[in-house]
Amino acid sequence: MGKALYRKYRSQSLDEIVGQEHITTTLKNALKQGRISHAYLFTGPRGVGKTSIARILAFEVNNLPYDEQGTHLDIIEIDAASNRRIDEIRDLRDKVHIAPTSAQYKVYIIDEVHMLTKEAFNALLKTLEEPPEHVIFILATTEAHKLPETIISRTQRFSFKPVPNSKVVAHLREIATKEKIDISDDALLLIAQHGEGSFRDSISLLDQVRGAHEKIDEAVVRQAIGVPPNEHIERICTAIASQNATEAMQELQAMYDAGYQPSQIAQSIGAYVRQDILASSQTNATSLNLVRQLLEVPASSYPGAYLELAVLEASTSVLPVPTKLVTPIAPTTQQSSPAPKTSAPKVAAEQSPPVKSTVKPKPNPAKAAGPDQATSTPLQADYWQTVLNAMKGKHNTLYGIARMAQPRFEDDALVLSFAFPFHQRRCNEPRNKQHIQDIVHQTTGKNVKVTCVVDEHSKPPKDTSTTPKPAKSDTLQSITSVFGGGEVLED
Repeated sequence: MGKALYRKYRSQSLDEIVGQEHITTTLKNALKQGRISHAYLFTGPRGVGKTSIARILAFEVNNLPYDEQGTHLDIIEIDAASNRRIDEIRDLRDKVHIAPTSAQYKVYIIDEVHMLTKEAFNALLKTLEEPPEHVIFILATTEAHKLPETIISRTQRFSFKPVPNSKVVAHLREIATKEKIDISDDALLLIAQHGEGSFRDSISLLDQVRGAHEKIDEAVVRQAIGVPPNEHIERICTAIASQNATEAMQELQAMYDAGYQPSQIAQSIGAYVRQDILASSQTNATSLNLVRQLLEVPASSYPGAYLELAVLEASTSVLPVPTKLVTPIAPTTQQSSPAPKTSAPKVAAEQSPPVKSTVKPKPNPAKAAGPDQATSTPLQADYWQTVLNAMKGKHNTLYGIARMAQPRFEDDALVLSFAFPFHQRRCNEPRNKQHIQDIVHQTTGKNVKVTCVVDEHSKPPKDTSTTPKPAKSDTLQSITSVFGGGEVLED
């Protein structure tokens, strides 16, 4: 069985460590001057050289040639993830008093030290505070914030940083040349970007794709690691920028059909938009909000739904509009409408007939046609906003889906119309329908049956009023279509 590349090309001296010069220089000077600390703490992301430097340092302080296997009786490596209990640390505390067998120092390397229990940390604390002169501790962790301050204060802390992509690419090129791997520079850069500054992850990925094809290019790497092609990402970002929600959703569905996962798509779109933001001198709220939402996709309960909602919000201009700009039309607001009386006499005379025609029917039908009013668009929008407000915070994923619906009442049924099938499918799940029915009953007192349908050509109800109105802009038409009709307050 062949050896993995990341093990085959593990650094064997401080001079071979790449990307951590601020640490290796300090350690080399300390070794030359004989200023050896009793305890070191190495913190930083995975795969950047913490364990490698710990092993090299253990051999350097003892003036021993580096053992490729990293084995020596006086150099003990402990995995804190599997030896995290107080019993193991008590056993270690008893053994540290035993003198080294052949080396000058007995070195304990404790990897992932943050995994120790609180009791184990307390047992280790006394030993770190007053260790024997022949003992050196090297602690390594990726989560330094989980360590007690009493432990950190008794060590020399070295913070490792992610390796720049340029240095990772150069190192990968050296390995590829030695291993006779025919790979393009673009492919190496993609590997480095996917490795996120980790040498070990990048080398492991190179080892993975080396057998995929005789000549490895960027397309081969993308297929191997599941990164969507740039063409798809560019098309969906172009659709978002041009506010074409239909095209954006179609492109997203095409990536689903090609087998790409929502988290992979979100990462690629986020990287593309981020590069665009950094490259341009101007930013907009839509781009920033999109990046924030894409960052939350992998951790969400329904990554697909969260990604779809993020793309849909970014590709429509109506969602960011503050709700305080729109006042729903209700009977109470229409009764207090003496505004025409305050206008000029001529204008009031011209507008008075339409005003009377809209105000007169209100008192009579309000009592006789109450059930009909419940199915009208204004009352429906008022009910639906109440339902959405009650849903937010309790069922956030369902709230994000339901806000895309255009609701209407049909007798005792609440019909939710969606423009896209995946929203209808999500909302039509029995659990989600039951949540909506319960919330409607709690907020409005109505027992309704929820029906979810797809209506790609659904439009807001046309205005049947005979009163002449000024032409609305596209933005105002979008607002009224979402909020079910309303008056736009003017400054």
